[in-house]
Amino acid sequence: MIDLKTVVKSFDGFNALDGVNMHVDTGSVYGLVGPNGAGKTTLMNTLCGIYRADAGQILVDGASVYENNAVKKRIVYISDDVFYFHNSTTDGLKNFYKGIYPDFDEEMFVEYAKYFPSINPKANIRRLSKGMKKQVAFWIAICCKPDILVLDEPVDGLDPMMRHQVWGLIMNEVASREVTVLISSHNLRELEDVCDTVGIMNKGKIFMEASLDDLKTKLLKVQISFAGETDLSTLGVDILHSKQSGRVYELIVSGDRDEITEKLNKANPLFVEELPLTLEEIFIYELGEADDDVKQMLI
Repeated sequence: MIDLKTVVKSFDGFNALDGVNMHVDTGSVYGLVGPNGAGKTTLMNTLCGIYRADAGQILVDGASVYENNAVKKRIVYISDDVFYFHNSTTDGLKNFYKGIYPDFDEEMFVEYAKYFPSINPKANIRRLSKGMKKQVAFWIAICCKPDILVLDEPVDGLDPMMRHQVWGLIMNEVASREVTVLISSHNLRELEDVCDTVGIMNKGKIFMEASLDDLKTKLLKVQISFAGETDLSTLGVDILHSKQSGRVYELIVSGDRDEITEKLNKANPLFVEELPLTLEEIFIYELGEADDDVKQMLI
């Protein structure tokens, strides 16, 4: 669906994007994470055709995005700092977007008003709080019926109940229409429940991209205890991290899940229990000796 091939974008001699390669499948929810200044927002602006890449290719189903209205009509972008025309109302904005997006669903707009009860469609948007402005953006964006939804720090400013509701609406679009979603965030905890693929970006490059299912099959977190002192190196497994509390060890182990379990059981432990791995832990131990700025962002 979306392919970026060695994309470069410079500002005053600085490469904000420095040879980015990225692939997003149709119907995928792709989380883009990285520290401040990594290039995430520049990547999104370039992907949406707001910026023109200095080099490389940005393709949606094989077609270039820049100055291609047919492709742009398939994309809706919600930026971190949502902008509205002076004196815009939600109803006015709806009419504006209807003129741009041919598949805009006015019946859905009326129906989805129930999910945004605090928004008066006839009120001036600029008088709303940041969170309410974000709600307007999501309401309009979903009714545009895009094929691609690009979200930069999407739920910033929303209260927990509205965050849950917005994610539910987005996931419904993914399930029912195979909408492709690209989400930029600093926060891996925010992405863990919604993304199927994650890419880590730093210094203008994406240096790791993988599906969460693949990552979760490579690492195992276990709690294990032995009757006496045990040399962990004799267990025959690849231990990336260990922590001991009395006779109980907490281990992060790399390798095949069944083989790891078999080898640990051969050591005759008092008990062995698999623990859930967080997305932060997966990336910390997958990154190994990666840049300290990135590892600090993940901790």
